Amino acid sequence: MNVEKGLAHLRIADSKIGQLIDAFGEPDFGRETNYFESLVRAMVYQQLSGKAAATIYRRFKNLFEGDHYPTPKEVLNKSYDELRSAGLSGQKAGYVHNIAEAFSNGSVPEHLEELSDNDVRNHLTAIKGVGPWTAEMFLMFTLQRPDILPVTDLGIQKGMQLFCKLDELPTMEFMLKTSQLWRPYRTLASWYLWRLVEGPFEW
Repeated sequence: MNVEKGLAHLRIADSKIGQLIDAFGEPDFGRETNYFESLVRAMVYQQLSGKAAATIYRRFKNLFEGDHYPTPKEVLNKSYDELRSAGLSGQKAGYVHNIAEAFSNGSVPEHLEELSDNDVRNHLTAIKGVGPWTAEMFLMFTLQRPDILPVTDLGIQKGMQLFCKLDELPTMEFMLKTSQLWRPYRTLASWYLWRLVEGPFEW
């Protein structure tokens, strides 16, 4: 994703986004190459506060020896009870095993970066426990796809509410219609909606 080109586009397309760019600066999207690690981390962090998730994720990694990130087979060799000892719920322990199995048996293609957004979504959400939100976070932050708008994310919904000065959370249809102006860089626009919620910012 060409961040500089995307920000230039957004400034021209929507002056309000331009104000957010001035206020919050340029986003930092670090490229990730270990897709298994990225998806497992997203699963651990799902529906948890950042601090709690970070603690559990650190304990999860400490279950394995060596400096390298555990391979799918190494994760499969850990029992549910061992995974739960790191703080994972029984359900999430099962989902982490599902992810490891999918990467181990090849049902997740090795070169996901070569697939379309929809094909990546389909491959990932075929894994039990991996929903659309997790797949979209993967597209945005791991593959750095430029035009993702995660409409089911509460932070994005709140950001759109503030951005459009609405009395209540917007509908999915409203969000998709409003975001057309930002295409093909809705990933970057989403980043600024999250920052808007975190604040402080005043129009």
